[in-house]
Amino acid sequence: MGRNTRKRRTPLATKAIAASAALALGGGGLVWANFYASAHEDESGWNQTKSTAAQIATINCPDVGQKLTNVPESARQGVAKELALLDRQITDAYTRLAETRQAQAGDASYVDNAILGPLKSKRVATLDRIGININRAGGKAPQGLDQFAQCQGVPAEQPQPNDGDGQDQNNDGQDQGQDGGQDQGDGGQDNGQDQGNGGQAGNGPVADDFINIEDVQPNSRNLPNGLAANGDSGSTGSFTTNCGTNENENRNSDNVIVAPGVSNGAQHQHDYVGNQANNAFASDEDLANGDTSCQNQGDKSSYFWPVIRLQDGTQDIDQGQPGGGQDGNVGKIVEPSEAELKFVGNRTSDVVAMPTALRIITGDAKSFTNGLNNANTSWSCTGFEDRQVTDKYPICPEGSSVVRTSNFQSCWDGQNIDSANHRTHVDFVEADGTCSNGFQAIPQLQVRLVYDIPAPQIENGQVANAFAIDSFPEQLHKPITDHNDFINFFDEDLMNEMVDCINNGEDCQ
Repeated sequence: MGRNTRKRRTPLATKAIAASAALALGGGGLVWANFYASAHEDESGWNQTKSTAAQIATINCPDVGQKLTNVPESARQGVAKELALLDRQITDAYTRLAETRQAQAGDASYVDNAILGPLKSKRVATLDRIGININRAGGKAPQGLDQFAQCQGVPAEQPQPNDGDGQDQNNDGQDQGQDGGQDQGDGGQDNGQDQGNGGQAGNGPVADDFINIEDVQPNSRNLPNGLAANGDSGSTGSFTTNCGTNENENRNSDNVIVAPGVSNGAQHQHDYVGNQANNAFASDEDLANGDTSCQNQGDKSSYFWPVIRLQDGTQDIDQGQPGGGQDGNVGKIVEPSEAELKFVGNRTSDVVAMPTALRIITGDAKSFTNGLNNANTSWSCTGFEDRQVTDKYPICPEGSSVVRTSNFQSCWDGQNIDSANHRTHVDFVEADGTCSNGFQAIPQLQVRLVYDIPAPQIENGQVANAFAIDSFPEQLHKPITDHNDFINFFDEDLMNEMVDCINNGEDCQ
């Protein structure tokens, strides 16, 4: 899975990751079970596949893109289009899953025969084309790509006994916000008669995706990488850029990093601040020449993240559009009230300038099915930011606003502006703050977004007035799938000014 996979296990829940166990199925197919438990639970039975008669909540397929770490540059766009097609195939299969509940109830083999079987056949053909793309470009396609064709139906879990206040009783700073791991796949939308996935579009969120922030213990979780500006050594300055809160309502459901040239490649809407030219078809030249919403016009970088929607029964302008209602993203889009973009230094060394067009993705839009290895989510509330949760949306008290924080990778390989899986050219710092294996420290981007959102109401296992981030349909709007994207287009003079500021221990903007 690459270097980042190993690093993410330090700040996130090692025990929860272990519960996302790999299962080898017959025929050599490798699939990933999505059942993860609280750090304070034992693993006796919770992460085991339940009866095949249990309702299937979602579909879990191997994330092929994360496994392709050596793709020739000339093949990457073609491979990206095939990877986007794999995502679309999963979405189509999930849609069929959601629309055939009655047939499933009458036939225990329906999901395997009518949904997962045809999906596997389509994936085999697409994986074959990925291999051809790589080989034609002079690369060497991984052997046995077809082993990633098999997908798994993930059954809805029945509620488990709640053993406390939803916190890690071991107080190890890991996996906070779990409340027994129960009820991940069901929403109880029909008074328990036909449990679904909850939410306004039937694909989440559910009541168990929320936690009262006042029930979270202070200092319960160390933020990934934290603020680097601590102590007397290293680079202790900061540089803040003000690019607004997307007052322009610049949004689309593309992702030019992972799906260049593919319209609706993300299948969920992103808010864009900074560069205004970002879409699936934007070249580096387009971005370099684009307008910017940043006050300092020398910052044409692109900052983008999934929108948050209030599921209050209303619809937004993309109600029947790709990336919106067609992909299960419904409700009213909520613009951040604050969007703070800050770059900080490294605890142990100076930082070097980021290269132009450097791309960084932090977090994983598919963490619900991929597991937590690349997850990087922090949810909290204003006035309670010493209390952080990873896999829950916070319910904030009156007068407090929702906060979502992303701290980006801050070590760079010194050569590449991207990598085949969009991860291995950058990395997180080691526990002691250093960069390993010859990587260089670069300014760390920290994004803090604040939202004025009415608190959801939860009663009898039901959630009303929910909010959730946009997601791929089968990810069920889980908070753990939050992610954030950055493409550097600071001009050279401003980037050098940022580096000098951080290395000199100054706070600049």
